[in-house]
Amino acid sequence: MISDPVTGDDGVVRCGWAGTASDYNEYHDHEWGRPVVDDVRLFEKLCLEGFQSGLAWITILRKRENFRAAFDGFDFRVVANYDDDDVARLLDDAGIVRHQGKIRSTINNATRAVALVEAEGSLARYIWSWEPSEREGDVDGEFTVPATTARSTALAKDLKKRGWTFVGPTTVYAFMQAMGLVNDHVPGCACGEACEAERVALVRPTPGG
Repeated sequence: MISDPVTGDDGVVRCGWAGTASDYNEYHDHEWGRPVVDDVRLFEKLCLEGFQSGLAWITILRKRENFRAAFDGFDFRVVANYDDDDVARLLDDAGIVRHQGKIRSTINNATRAVALVEAEGSLARYIWSWEPSEREGDVDGEFTVPATTARSTALAKDLKKRGWTFVGPTTVYAFMQAMGLVNDHVPGCACGEACEAERVALVRPTPGG
């Protein structure tokens, strides 16, 4: 699917999903689609995408600083050591989404992230090894923004095999879009070229590199 670009109150043309809310515009312009190779930021985003399940991203975005405070900045080495007292603390935190399954999933995934880093060298090396070599989902050469792709489905399957939870293909594709593994800014969006330039300039993490 594809949403037509929209012109904001500031005159900037953006992807349709960005709407006109200033905080959404800020996220769209300066974060979404910009390539990320920092392990903590990658882990944070994958967790927040899990928390978004069934909700609008803007809901999570507006609670993001609360999430960061509650989960020790999403340092997965710290979160991996959370216990039932931490679960109770988080369930009592009105500043985040108080969903026990998603909270326990984040703690579980932190443990899995530690193991993945030990196995692969870094979370970034593992994640970026799933970057598609070309756009997926376009129909007859026309730009489309799919909900899932073959690559996101394969990555979700591999993460689940490693014990991760709340990482379905749709969640994983939204993560790939946000972290710059793909550039899904729609034609006409003012940020598309800048994001692609950052992707071209990026030094991808590689095994042993």
